[in-house]
Amino acid sequence: MNNIEDSGTVNGGEENWENSPNGVLSQPEFTSATALSTAANYIMNAAEPFTHTYRTYIRLRENGKLTLKFWHSNAVDSTWDLGADAVASEPGGEWSIEAAYVADGGAAPDGSVVPGSRVPVTFGGELSRHVKPGEQFWSDEALLELPEDHMLAFTWTLKTAGAGKSFPFNVEGMLASGYDVPGILAAQESAAGFSESDKLQVLPSFLGYKKQVAKRLVFLGDSITQGVRTAKDQYEHWAARIAEGLGTQFGVWNIGSGWGRAYDVATDGPWLHKAQQGDELLIVLGVNDLDIGQRSADELLLDLAHIISRIKEAQPEAAVILSTVPPFNFAGEQENHWRKVNECIRTSPPAGVDRVFDIAAVLSVAAPADHRIKPEYMSDEFDPHPNGAAGKAVAAAFLAWYGESATGRP
Repeated sequence: MNNIEDSGTVNGGEENWENSPNGVLSQPEFTSATALSTAANYIMNAAEPFTHTYRTYIRLRENGKLTLKFWHSNAVDSTWDLGADAVASEPGGEWSIEAAYVADGGAAPDGSVVPGSRVPVTFGGELSRHVKPGEQFWSDEALLELPEDHMLAFTWTLKTAGAGKSFPFNVEGMLASGYDVPGILAAQESAAGFSESDKLQVLPSFLGYKKQVAKRLVFLGDSITQGVRTAKDQYEHWAARIAEGLGTQFGVWNIGSGWGRAYDVATDGPWLHKAQQGDELLIVLGVNDLDIGQRSADELLLDLAHIISRIKEAQPEAAVILSTVPPFNFAGEQENHWRKVNECIRTSPPAGVDRVFDIAAVLSVAAPADHRIKPEYMSDEFDPHPNGAAGKAVAAAFLAWYGESATGRP
């Protein structure tokens, strides 16, 4: 049993979301500590059992004396590619947390943590925790003082129970620096043995800190919301820029997930439950539905309508902002479906939509080629993922539309 007082950790108790209808909101004193998305779109699948340590550097929305708390969902949020490797709502396997720490990661992530700064993360007072398939749970509170302009380093050692599928993670391009190493090295302060991670973001589902906020916003979307293709550690994607513009009196939980699509959320699984945790929800989905999902406009609109109805059932007072589908250089029949969906969203959105934000109007070239993203906003000449300049433009447009006082009035 860990000595809570000596460790700098306070026992906040353990809670399984399945037994709590309000999930994350059952602990309303905690809000998301970062604009980085930690949604899962893949699952670890190894030929043999293994033990491995993962260290990730995260820019928090506030520094100083922090009371941190983490919640985790052992399930995949969104389908990867065509679903051969990971599919939405797939439960994770059986594994264990051997040790976990938060620490001062310094101003420049290099694989190490500031000596003497690490604080154990415990679970019901224990330093380790066995995780069951599909389980959802909270950590205890962890107290950490993080200097201004320094990053949080979250480090944990995970041990799989056997061969095959185990813990979910995010495999898209890294937006936050991460390092990993075989073995139980979560307590190690130096970078010795650690290698820089490649497309391997392994983090709890919710990184929270104790903070009373005026409103909790949840951003639900795909890689465009996640910020894929924008610069590592720079937080220049639009979700992060909006969070910065709103200020810390507003909580922002980014649950954007690469390859995500509306029909993933419409499976009524863990990703939808996350989306149900806000006072206000911004939905930016549809690109992957029309692209790899090969959905028609009518199918996409039905899925969006289902998501919105389920949000309102869970949180009747929650406000729903539905965005138009961003331009993604569609052509042919996909372009036709894209146009039909956006026309419907602009003129007659699904029931339950409180307001519509037109992200396509910000990113698109002038009509009649408005199905194409402005070249200066593309990640490169071939990739229509929005870059950092696009993130700045979208955030500026959203904040102006949302209202300078951030009251939620157009």
